[in-house]
Amino acid sequence: MSETWSVDDHLQDILRSVRPLEPIELQLLDAQGCVLVDEITVPTSLPPFDNSSMDGYAVRVADVEGSTEAYPAALTVLGDVAAGGGRDAELTVGPGQAARIMTGAPLPPGAEAVVPVEWTDGGAGGGPAESMAPRAADPGAAAGQVLVHRPVTAGQYVRERGSDVRSGSVALPGGTLLGPPQIGLLAALGYASVRVRPRPRVVVISTGSELVQPGGALEHGQIHDSNSFVLTAAARAAGAIAYRVGAVADDPDTLRATVEDQLIRADIVVTSGGVSVGAYDVVKEALSGVDGADGSVDFRRLAMQPGKPQGFGLVGSERTPLLALPGNPVSSYVSFELFVRPAIRALMGREPVHRTPVPALLTGEGVGSSPAGKRQFLRGAYEPPEPGEKHGSVRSVGGAGSHLVAALAQADALIVVPEETEELAAGDEVEVLLLD
Repeated sequence: MSETWSVDDHLQDILRSVRPLEPIELQLLDAQGCVLVDEITVPTSLPPFDNSSMDGYAVRVADVEGSTEAYPAALTVLGDVAAGGGRDAELTVGPGQAARIMTGAPLPPGAEAVVPVEWTDGGAGGGPAESMAPRAADPGAAAGQVLVHRPVTAGQYVRERGSDVRSGSVALPGGTLLGPPQIGLLAALGYASVRVRPRPRVVVISTGSELVQPGGALEHGQIHDSNSFVLTAAARAAGAIAYRVGAVADDPDTLRATVEDQLIRADIVVTSGGVSVGAYDVVKEALSGVDGADGSVDFRRLAMQPGKPQGFGLVGSERTPLLALPGNPVSSYVSFELFVRPAIRALMGREPVHRTPVPALLTGEGVGSSPAGKRQFLRGAYEPPEPGEKHGSVRSVGGAGSHLVAALAQADALIVVPEETEELAAGDEVEVLLLD
């Protein structure tokens, strides 16, 4: 543990060992939150036919040209056209004729536009409010007359075939994260299932005999376990299926057995605590002997603050990535953002795996000195740029202490202080990592 690693080298070592999960075929709702493997092309244009965007009357443009309230166009109503091919769906609109049409119903042959019902007398003396109720009429027989008091142009209130997407075009490229709108599009295109990379399963284990489950009474020297909760929540926010195991006592055999038991349901194991050089930091001892391990867990010092002690390796017969994070709450969360989240995204096949830094101007009293040779990550509150401004602004939230959980809860960004920067003041430009 004598060598000091850079943040970038440690992350690259992790990502070199992580490969996207093998694709599986999932039903649409089960595929939500997963990344699409294959490009999806449109098998049939949407909409698949010209259809009405309004309740009204399908007409020929010439028949209502010049119509006004004082001089309405009188048209013979042939019948009804309903969505789904309801009654009188086969009628054809000829000169001087119209068809009552419902929203989403196919435009009948001969019709060129749709007159909204509000632009008519509702037909046969009825008012607009009740005009679109189904009428009892013999199929093919005239259903009365409608007076149209406003003209329309060709295609008005008509959704043209293929106006959404056309057959053969790309609906969704490979690598798309499937959220509700994408699931809806796939369903509209007729896909019942798709090939995706599954959401990674992340097992979170916190270590420490001093940890007590929230809700439990604290005795002297004990604290509530928060790390397993924040890390599980962060894993879910990153797109993973997360399992919180909870706190494990400072006993190497117990921790080793816990890790081995959890490997069956883990694509990544994340531990917090026990990676420093204290007498009771048992993670290193425990993980060096995980049964069936191929390779080993390497424990390192990183040139960063917070989060200097880190561990990474591949454990078990399936060579499952294990990331051992420090136990201080802020150190643990920052380490997750920098190392675990990119690994999760790599397993999912999501790009980019890293958060993209954005420039911001430091406000407030600045952050003062920063340790030379270390990349520092400070909690920050970010304000986006005003219209016309190039940069947003960010202010430091709380101090640099790695135990300040309340300050972390107020932050929505990490301020990145480079290794070569030893002093920051208000007005300096900094890079910011925006958090979820």
